[in-house]
Amino acid sequence: MLHIGVGAFHRAHQAVYLHRLRERGDRSWEIVAGNIRPDMADTIAALVAQDGRYTLETVTPAGERHYERILSIARIVPCTPDLAGLVAAGADPMTRIVSFTVTEAGYYLDAKDRLDLGFPELAADVEAARAGRPGSTIYGALAAILRARKAARAGPVTLLNCDNLRHNGDRSRAGLMQFLGLIGDEALQAWVDANTVSPNAMVDRITPRPTPQVAERVHAATGWPDRAPVTAESFMQWVIEDRFSAGRPAWETVGVQMVDSVAPYEEAKIRILNASHSCIAWAGTLAGTSYIHEGTRDPAIRRLAFDYITDGVIPCLTPSPIDLHAYRDVVLERFGNAAIRDTNQRVAIDGFSKIPGFIAPTLREGLARGAPIDSVAMLPALFLAYLQRWHRGQLPHTYEDQAMDPAVGHAICAAEDPVAAFCADRSLWGSLAEDPRLVAAVRAASARVHAFVAERG
Repeated sequence: MLHIGVGAFHRAHQAVYLHRLRERGDRSWEIVAGNIRPDMADTIAALVAQDGRYTLETVTPAGERHYERILSIARIVPCTPDLAGLVAAGADPMTRIVSFTVTEAGYYLDAKDRLDLGFPELAADVEAARAGRPGSTIYGALAAILRARKAARAGPVTLLNCDNLRHNGDRSRAGLMQFLGLIGDEALQAWVDANTVSPNAMVDRITPRPTPQVAERVHAATGWPDRAPVTAESFMQWVIEDRFSAGRPAWETVGVQMVDSVAPYEEAKIRILNASHSCIAWAGTLAGTSYIHEGTRDPAIRRLAFDYITDGVIPCLTPSPIDLHAYRDVVLERFGNAAIRDTNQRVAIDGFSKIPGFIAPTLREGLARGAPIDSVAMLPALFLAYLQRWHRGQLPHTYEDQAMDPAVGHAICAAEDPVAAFCADRSLWGSLAEDPRLVAAVRAASARVHAFVAERG
């Protein structure tokens, strides 16, 4: 398996499942991994020095810690501007799966799943690919890998997402095919259509950015001065549609759910976990906290998340093969795990890509049913209040949002009526933009958010 994106999440999730499979005696699969951008230089150097080995620290909600050395990454590919190492690994006939972990904004898809060439890096990648060069986006990297694989007659390969994009296999494939069309490579388009599949998948494990304290705990517990450890909650889930073009690991033997359709699991996770996670991060920041567990343990903030799920999401997703009320309670218990020390800053990012995927569908479906949307409207109202603090330079941390043009964010906050400007943004709301019912609900919710903030001084 070639994996693109050697961040903490991949190493706390996908690599762990394969490690456990190998520990059971099935050594037929291994991971080659690398990045398409020259970030994480220290971590990459550490992993190279450690032959891909590192320690996973897991923490239960009760604060119990466990340490496990992960051995499934056979080789780390150095990042070079020409992506030569990744391209060579992807073109190897022994590579049967190319997987990747990308943020929602990293797919550059608009509300209608069309590539948005307004992003300079994507437009630059189109030009680079036309000239036969790889680029810095997932599409540029995949185009280069698949072009080399086609030329090498290396055979079919599965393209597997390991991220939070809703319908990730279908949508990333649509983006890739559009990209290949834009670069004018019809032959590669046809080859990809015939020789690859893109199963949808759902991933779940809270994985904070590692701090120096993680390495200190790992050293104390194991005696190994690991320079690239990761930490995560004890909960872990992976649901994958069982569609592979060139074989796959026997993941079902180590707890992966191989299913015909990932849709109900994906909807529950994205709408319940991901959206309420953002809710707590935005509300917690406004309330002056720094960590997710602090907000979750605040009764008023927990109630915001609880009501959003109970009043808004569960009616939309019923009936479901999942016990949604029990799932809600497990999610909130996980968020309250103080040992994880997950930051509001990490979870609050990318609101302009999270609202369309995580929150707008529940608002849209609630309005279509004529149901009250008061509890759901609190989430966009919280984000708007959070954005206004960013606009005024009053956030206690740096806010990152790949999908937001900063000029647009500042214009919304500086408008005479910020709520109306916010609700008119089609990149956020699509067909709901300027709907008077949305505007009214977010305006009323904003008043409640202002009261909530005022109570905190």
